[in-house]
Amino acid sequence: MSEPLYKRPGWFTRKVFNPFVAVLHKLGLSLQGSQTLSVRGRKSGEMRSNPVNPFELNGRTYLLSPRGTTQWVRNMRVAKEGELHSGRKVRHFTAEEVPDEDKLPLMRLYMDKWSWEVKGFLGIDAKASDEEIKRILPDHPAFALTFTD
Repeated sequence: MSEPLYKRPGWFTRKVFNPFVAVLHKLGLSLQGSQTLSVRGRKSGEMRSNPVNPFELNGRTYLLSPRGTTQWVRNMRVAKEGELHSGRKVRHFTAEEVPDEDKLPLMRLYMDKWSWEVKGFLGIDAKASDEEIKRILPDHPAFALTFTD
């Protein structure tokens, strides 16, 4: 069995960009709708946080991982719940992983909104054909969120 795709963030992203975005989120500000995801660690049991780009499609909120099977994805698969933070606002949710065959419209919308930020991780851009997108869908987990409060 092959190793799941994971594109580790570079030094700038880990040490500068993500901490900067985290400060913005604590102040209630975001970059094009970004928020902070908190999910319980599958090994430590401690809450782990990452900036994410939640988005809505047909009245549902989704998270998609442009970097592949990241630690937050692995934790979400085990915890099946988490929190989205923006300033003082905290929204608790349960999460259900979206099957690959249902992810095409999610990826298309995600790329339309954030291609400028994530096209390097995806290997394609917002102008990609449906066939090109379908090829990469198994490498990019997505979750449908149901808010509990």
